Amino acid sequence: MLKLLRRLPAFALNGAAVALGIGLIQLLIGSLAGAHAAQLALSGAVCASLADVPNTVPRTVQRVAAAGALSLFAAIVVTVLAPFPHALGAGIGLVTFIAMMTMAWGARAGPVSFAPILSLVFSMAARPDGATLAAVATWHAVGSVAYLGWSVASGAVLQRRYRTLMLSGTLRAVARLLRARADLLATAPVDAADSGAMQAWVAGEAALAESLQNARDFVFAAPDSPRNRRDTAILLRAIDLRDVLLASRLDLDLLGADAGGRWLLEHVAGGLRRIGDALDAAALGLRGAGELHENELFAQGGLQHLFDDAPMLADDPRRRLLPALTDRLRRLCSDVSRIQAMLHGQAEVVPLSLEELRRFVAPEGWPLAALKAQASWRSPVLRHALRAALALACAYYIGLALPWASHPHWLVLSVAVVLRGNLEQTLARRNARVAGTLLGCVVVVGLSGLHSLRTLELVFLAAVGTAHAFAVQRYWLTATAGTVMALLQSHMVDPAGGFAIGERVADTVLGAALAWGFSYVLPSWERRHLPQTIATVLNEIRDYAHHALVLRSADPIAQRLARRRAYDALSAMAAALQRSAAEPRYVQVPVREVAAVLDRGQRLMAHLSLVRMIVTDRGPEWDSTAAVQALAEAHAVLDAQLDPDRLPPVAATSDAASADEVDGLSLVPLENPADDVMGWLQRRLSVLVHDARMTRQASQVALQHLKPT
Repeated sequence: MLKLLRRLPAFALNGAAVALGIGLIQLLIGSLAGAHAAQLALSGAVCASLADVPNTVPRTVQRVAAAGALSLFAAIVVTVLAPFPHALGAGIGLVTFIAMMTMAWGARAGPVSFAPILSLVFSMAARPDGATLAAVATWHAVGSVAYLGWSVASGAVLQRRYRTLMLSGTLRAVARLLRARADLLATAPVDAADSGAMQAWVAGEAALAESLQNARDFVFAAPDSPRNRRDTAILLRAIDLRDVLLASRLDLDLLGADAGGRWLLEHVAGGLRRIGDALDAAALGLRGAGELHENELFAQGGLQHLFDDAPMLADDPRRRLLPALTDRLRRLCSDVSRIQAMLHGQAEVVPLSLEELRRFVAPEGWPLAALKAQASWRSPVLRHALRAALALACAYYIGLALPWASHPHWLVLSVAVVLRGNLEQTLARRNARVAGTLLGCVVVVGLSGLHSLRTLELVFLAAVGTAHAFAVQRYWLTATAGTVMALLQSHMVDPAGGFAIGERVADTVLGAALAWGFSYVLPSWERRHLPQTIATVLNEIRDYAHHALVLRSADPIAQRLARRRAYDALSAMAAALQRSAAEPRYVQVPVREVAAVLDRGQRLMAHLSLVRMIVTDRGPEWDSTAAVQALAEAHAVLDAQLDPDRLPPVAATSDAASADEVDGLSLVPLENPADDVMGWLQRRLSVLVHDARMTRQASQVALQHLKPT
């Protein structure tokens, strides 16, 4: 049992804690105030629990309290307007608009924004004569406050485990990215931006960025202790691993596509997979789900001899790249080995103080200025709030007119869970919602023969935990559990109403269709915002270059923050590109042109990271005057080329003609990197400058294609 618990991911552990808390609240209030009060309090507890995701205790307090307050407001609105069915539709629209405007504070407000919507559904499901306004408000508030107390207590108990799981998840995300890069090298040319392997790489980068930030929020905010210092050092190593992995793509396009080039690419891919496997083993060992092993990947007979049997002639110029490729694999192996050593108890000095580390924790404030920033007709948040308000109000009025008008809340719920802020997510939710509802109805049919209220309550709690745990990972499972939860909740509040399964299926299909249709009302297509996204990418890479192209960074914290912002900007562009694929053809972004900007931006980050590694490792060994001058000249060029306010047109032929002269094998130094550091640095800076020009050109082409016709 203990081994099974150790294998539970954070979301599953959180779901179990949520179900246990709601069950205890229901049992306590039921024993003190009766079953009806327990059902009313249960609605408040379930709605507040939506915001209880794996998080630090202070963040949990703010989010659960906000979800509870908004859900109480929604319950009061429904109770007051219940005697006036037509006015209730307007109230639903108002509550929905307020709920969706909370997305002005970003993705962290997502669970909070859905709490009042679920409260609407629960309150509408109750019989109009079931309770007075005072009783509804009182017991809903009691349930919310009780769950807030539970979330604080359970969060404090699980905090250490959450930190471990988030850190382990980050290591696994890096391992998956290593394998995605290996697949890209082994199955397709490195510039195949539209291949499945490339899409997996882009998706892996986005997943890693999210995982890294989740881990930062836990580990960097933890109090000082030997264990937390170890976790911090491991996380910093994982962050550096991403830099080295990104740099590992450089120069591989020079290997060619002949038999020798493919042999080298396949062996690099094999090395990356072995490193990924070692990192996966470390992740399992960290969470206590596997044995800890030290894996000397670069030892005698290991990756240091990966290219010994390369099928190339001795005078083949590609052989000059092999020491550099070997060195990058060595760096990756070194970081993984350091992580393994720390897991075995070896200490490592953390280069940053607690105060400095906490600058990397995502902000949690809820400033009103965020709402003010959305006061524009072009704001995606405002447009979605209006769209959702219209959609849910429309669903309610249609529900009143249907032959099964006694259950309009289910139609409202179906629209609410399917309609997302963009068409891609709406389409995915539509299919998962319909499939999950059908499966959930089958489950409830099997339960309909049970007459034990206690058994149904236990099933309800299991459904609550399952729906909560898998909302992000496997939505079809959440839809299934949510269907069971909603049908049982309605049945327990109003047993005489039955389950009405056939009507619920019809409501779900109609609701999914309505949500799909309303996706085209007040749309916010990706191409509207991509020009600003491109400008942000250029600005953030330009800012990172300011810190990376120096011998010694004046402010290492500012350098790390600039690096994170640049990665975040590239991730945002990749996400926009992915979302646009589901949009109508006439508004889709120019995929190849925007993908070219993304690819060039990633190459620039790889160059900058590699330059920073060279400077950090070997800086004292070369002539500092020459190095400073070379870095300053490269920085001046990048500063001009990446200025989004001035993107002058350039002839494509001039850059294309110089590509081979700059990025070819002819300028690869004859000596190994260890023997000619300055030569390798100068070549890297030359290629960096060339790629900056190509990035500017790609950005200009993309912006021209994004102009309205």
